[in-house]
Amino acid sequence: MLRERPRYTLNLPKNRRMELGPRTLVMGILNVTPDSFSDGGLFLDPDKAVRHAREMIEAGADILDIGGESTRPFSDPVPLEEELRRTIPVIRAIREFTDIPISIDTTKAEVARQALDAGADIINDVSALRFDPEMAEVAAERNVPVILMHMLGTPKTMQENPTYRSVVSEIIAFLDSRIEYAISKGIKFENIIVDPGIGFGKTVNHNLQIIRNLDAFHSLERPILLGASRKRFIGAILGTPPEDRETGLAAVNTYAITSGVHILRVHDVRFHLQVVRMTESIMMGYADSDK
Repeated sequence: MLRERPRYTLNLPKNRRMELGPRTLVMGILNVTPDSFSDGGLFLDPDKAVRHAREMIEAGADILDIGGESTRPFSDPVPLEEELRRTIPVIRAIREFTDIPISIDTTKAEVARQALDAGADIINDVSALRFDPEMAEVAAERNVPVILMHMLGTPKTMQENPTYRSVVSEIIAFLDSRIEYAISKGIKFENIIVDPGIGFGKTVNHNLQIIRNLDAFHSLERPILLGASRKRFIGAILGTPPEDRETGLAAVNTYAITSGVHILRVHDVRFHLQVVRMTESIMMGYADSDK
């Protein structure tokens, strides 16, 4: 069944707005880390990171997601100063030539604060405001969108025998509780995006059940982000390394688009924009270029 995507509007800093719903948006991943599971070390150099940001923008990215701490399974936290050193100069440099929405992928309130000062617009917190008690305060004070993601435990422990009685209903209940928490701390309901957290404390079958039931997450009445890019479950099914998982991800993202997901977080922006355009043309029954 094709799901009509609900429409939402996000208010960004400097009186900007981002419309969610008319089409699926593509968020380009920019990991300025030495150890991310797919692209670790490729963009640790600030100049290379900025060049890659330009490439993703030229390819048509709608959002850039910049992170300075790997959250791959069994990874350790990065010291605050190191995460700041990796991310803030890159955000400042990107802001010199574009106003594309930028999300800062961090669980640290101080990183989020300085990233927003440098020009970021959105906080992407894989802990859903659990790891740093000041994060909710930063998001509320700055009145910026925040992405709340489900994760079982921490990156260090999340893949140690993840167990659920009912994975989809438990994740929805968790996200609902984090939405309530965020609102209690002064974050506006309309500023919240939800992410079911593919690969964060889930087995292969857990991930498949989540994707199969993405439609259920619309019950939260918030925009849905899906980040399945090059994840291990695709490799487990197809027997492919991270750099050869785009075809499998295309199948995942196609299903997500038909389920009404609002944002796809990906490494290869150009490829998945083609997936979006083709899938949505089929869903509409016509192409924008030939109505």
